[in-house]
Amino acid sequence: MHLDPVTLLIVSSVTTLLVGALFLLSWRQAPSSRALAIWGTAHILGALGSGGLALRGQIPDLLSIGLANAVVLAAYGLIWSGVRAFEGRPPRPGLAMAGALIWCGLCLVPPFYGSIEARIVYASAAATLYCGDAAAEFWRGRRERLASRVAAGTMLGLHGLFYLVRIPSTLLAPPPRGLNPLTSPWVAILCFATLLFSIASAFTFMALVKERAEREQRVAAATDPLTGVSNRRAFASAAEAALATHRHSALLLFDLDRFKAVNDVHGHAVGDAVLVGFCAMAASLLPREAMLGRLGGEEFACLLPDVSPVEALARAEALRRTFAGLSVPELPTLRVSVSIGIAQARDGTDFEALMRRADAALYVAKHGGRDRVAVAESHSQARAA
Repeated sequence: MHLDPVTLLIVSSVTTLLVGALFLLSWRQAPSSRALAIWGTAHILGALGSGGLALRGQIPDLLSIGLANAVVLAAYGLIWSGVRAFEGRPPRPGLAMAGALIWCGLCLVPPFYGSIEARIVYASAAATLYCGDAAAEFWRGRRERLASRVAAGTMLGLHGLFYLVRIPSTLLAPPPRGLNPLTSPWVAILCFATLLFSIASAFTFMALVKERAEREQRVAAATDPLTGVSNRRAFASAAEAALATHRHSALLLFDLDRFKAVNDVHGHAVGDAVLVGFCAMAASLLPREAMLGRLGGEEFACLLPDVSPVEALARAEALRRTFAGLSVPELPTLRVSVSIGIAQARDGTDFEALMRRADAALYVAKHGGRDRVAVAESHSQARAA
């Protein structure tokens, strides 16, 4: 079956244009996602460039060769720029346009402009660099686990590989002289590759944006908006899961002493700062595997997996001493302290039961003078009593 390359180019151009419009429409609905706007602009430019290539022989070569290829290279640069924006890095529009600008400069050099091999090699090399580095950008951001990340990086890598293979193929089998380049089999292959790339990018890039939005919503639903630690529900869920897999754990309950007085004397802004400061201090002193959550108001909890009673007590005392030693030069009368209750878990310990024991220990610490640590009785002690 023979497919007309010009028809394929037009189909590819129309498809890419529709994908670009879809990106821009999605950006209008989610204006905070700058990557959608960049990708939309890139695809629209790519559609215009493909349309210019399809008109080879019907419009001046300066437009169908020089300008059309420059626009296509600019589109690939913007796709790379959009990936950087998606990953939270500077989009660097100057580098995104560098491939197209260098192309325009080279087209002013007669030997380059007159050599179809040189033009193909440069354009393919530029597209390879943009696609390859865009795939690498997705790989660098792999710590953010998004289901479509691998698919997006693979798609860009394969598209860049296609252009990379085109370079030695062109040098080993140069296009016949005097023939319309649109009759080359490479053009039909390029059209199919571009068509698939446009469709695949629409699915994968849109999926990435959607997955990130859903992930941010899940994180927001599980996070205390003031302190940034887990909220009560998220902490309880994580603690229950941890207790099921860790044989020995310790639960620490914190209650900031006389916190109402801090708000009354210094204001709620200072009170909020104290809460944030406590969480920041705790995060710096606790081990990486510790789970910290805000139960509400000035009450916090921390689950320490796989720790002995001695280590749990040492951690709690370090937190207590450090917090009591905090001072703010601008507020010389501000004094802060925390009371802590500890309960040690054993195999099969129920989270709610562990909370009750830690809460009982916290009650002892509060009513024993505050700014102290109290340890709940062990199971054996409780049975003996």
